[in-house]
Amino acid sequence: MINSPVHDIDLTEDVALSLRKKTKWHETLIQGALVACGILSVFTTIGIVVILLNESISFFTREVFEITNKSIATDIGPADTTFETTASGSTLVVGQIVRVDDELMEVLAVDGLSLTVERGIQGTEVSFHTADEEIEKSVRVPFREVFTGSRWQPRLQQFGMWPLILSTLMISVISMIVALPLGLASAIYLSEYASNRTRSIVKPILEVLAGIPTVVYGYFALTFMTPFLERAFFGDNIQVFNTLSAGIVVGVLIIPLVSSMSEDALHAVPQSLRNASYGLGATKLETALRVVLPAALSGVTAAFVVAISRAIGETMVVAVAAGAGPRNFEWSQVFTNYGETPLNPLQSAETMTGHIVRISGGDLSYNSIDYNSIFAIGLVLFLITLTLNIISRRIVERFREVYD
Repeated sequence: MINSPVHDIDLTEDVALSLRKKTKWHETLIQGALVACGILSVFTTIGIVVILLNESISFFTREVFEITNKSIATDIGPADTTFETTASGSTLVVGQIVRVDDELMEVLAVDGLSLTVERGIQGTEVSFHTADEEIEKSVRVPFREVFTGSRWQPRLQQFGMWPLILSTLMISVISMIVALPLGLASAIYLSEYASNRTRSIVKPILEVLAGIPTVVYGYFALTFMTPFLERAFFGDNIQVFNTLSAGIVVGVLIIPLVSSMSEDALHAVPQSLRNASYGLGATKLETALRVVLPAALSGVTAAFVVAISRAIGETMVVAVAAGAGPRNFEWSQVFTNYGETPLNPLQSAETMTGHIVRISGGDLSYNSIDYNSIFAIGLVLFLITLTLNIISRRIVERFREVYD
């Protein structure tokens, strides 16, 4: 046997060169466009949050002057510190800052229609004022009252946001009672019982509901659901605008969302788990409820949280069907006086989104206290939905199932 020498050939560099990724200009262009879209969406979100925070902080800190519909009754000279006012208009209180023309004054005493003031505060010029000049008052929002008060009338210096919050939560709860069981039941049917052909037909039909304009749902609640509830159950006890019919229709609106997302989560469960359950003698219903549903719990929970966020943020249905004014109340009446309680779903109420729509409709001036309040309401809505999303992510991470 002849042994020939073996020469080691180092091909490492050649192999690396041959396996190196060959970049193509169109792939680079697509990747750059995707990155740009991602960056744009991030900065858009940051911009919205910054504007919302800035305007909300201004709402709580800015000193705004509101028309009182009250005026000076007689002429006052630069040396006068006490003068009479007309009887009409808003009530003025001690310590309040008022403005007549360009001069600022601090109210030191109130005696009927007579005001005693300190003239020319904050560096403003003391001037002569004639009778019938308008008196404006300074308004600054008390932060604590916003989250503890039960009356929302900003122009009357009542800033309790709970009437709007309670009506929003009540409609959301009613909608969840309607949407969650029906949406989950339809998802289980489509995933576990329906054939592929039936599923391909029924699911798009169900999702057509999501494409109907929400204002149509609002008029559906007003012209069909409320008369139906009146004739079938409540008679004259239910008002034309009420939170019950609005909540039911919002629930119908979000059924496709719950159904579609839940069905996708159920359909993603491996077939091997179902076969193992059938092999142990379980029925189809037992398999669906005790095997498939727990395995898809993270996805189903995410669907529920997204649906709740959608219900809280719904605008047109509640603006049309629920009512056009906050339902103010006293805390002592919440559980004692059913006719006056804000928890009565048969009466009208205004949600946070409905109030934003009404105030921003153009009837109020841009810099008024009512107009600025919509940013504070928007911030509270943002915090509620952000909290729900954080809870959803925690639940999804806790119950996520990974299958090989």
